Amino acid sequence: MIDIYAFATPNSVKVPIALEELGLDYTLHAVNIRSGSQKEPAFVALNPNAKVPVLVDGDLTLTESAAILVYLAEKTGKLLPVAGPGRARVFEQLFFHASGLSPAFGNVGFFRKFAPEPIPLAIERFGNEAVRIVGVLDAILARSPFVAGDALSIADIAHFGWLWRRAFAEVSLDAAPNVARWYADLEARPAFQRGIERTAALAQA
Repeated sequence: MIDIYAFATPNSVKVPIALEELGLDYTLHAVNIRSGSQKEPAFVALNPNAKVPVLVDGDLTLTESAAILVYLAEKTGKLLPVAGPGRARVFEQLFFHASGLSPAFGNVGFFRKFAPEPIPLAIERFGNEAVRIVGVLDAILARSPFVAGDALSIADIAHFGWLWRRAFAEVSLDAAPNVARWYADLEARPAFQRGIERTAALAQA
């Protein structure tokens, strides 16, 4: 049995969605980041970086959502090509997510919602970057049904996490019809619905 330590966050939701798509059994454990549970010694022993999600599979403890997605894909032989350009495209999007989309959405959300006082330069900088990145994705999705080509991959799941919580960043898809189509298609998948439902329920635990 795979154990997942998570909360109702953009990075956490990726893992249950992947597990549902892959048909793997797992147990979800709530780590309430609102109350600071991620800083408790028992959790820090799992992840010294004190962040969710964390995967425990037998003797393996793994952090960082993208690394977890790669591990699960390689464990099952699904959602990630084994070699060649297709595999490179998936990793290209995973790196784009980690270096671009995730920091832009997370930072603009922080400065809009949690900063002690407004910092217009930061809001403008990260807000514009989030909009620009959505435009980049829209251009990609104008050419293919999924972000790394013709098939669903872990790269789609990675991007979906932050777009699921785009209201936090106050980012709209109104000017990105291809992203909106892609998002709706993914959101309609039963595995995505199950993963979202289970992840959202962690906030009620």
